Amino acid sequence: MGVVVIVAAVLFGAGGLCAVYRIIRGPSVLDRVIASDVLVATVICALGAEMAINRHVDTLPVLLVLALFAVLGSLAVGRFLGGKERS
Repeated sequence: MGVVVIVAAVLFGAGGLCAVYRIIRGPSVLDRVIASDVLVATVICALGAEMAINRHVDTLPVLLVLALFAVLGSLAVGRFLGGKERS
């Protein structure tokens, strides 16, 4: 079980670092928005894995709030960028 936890932590860390790199170096706003969604999804998955490994549901409200903010943030930016292109 320890090896699985270490491999999962390394993969989540690599995914998070790649997302942060794209947020910093992204050539467009849309790339940065998608990278921030990937970062939030990575955090949600890491918290879910931690919940499964430790067999508790204490962080479930945090997961729900993070998912809500990710969806609403993406929709807001998409709507803002879509309206900007029309005008």
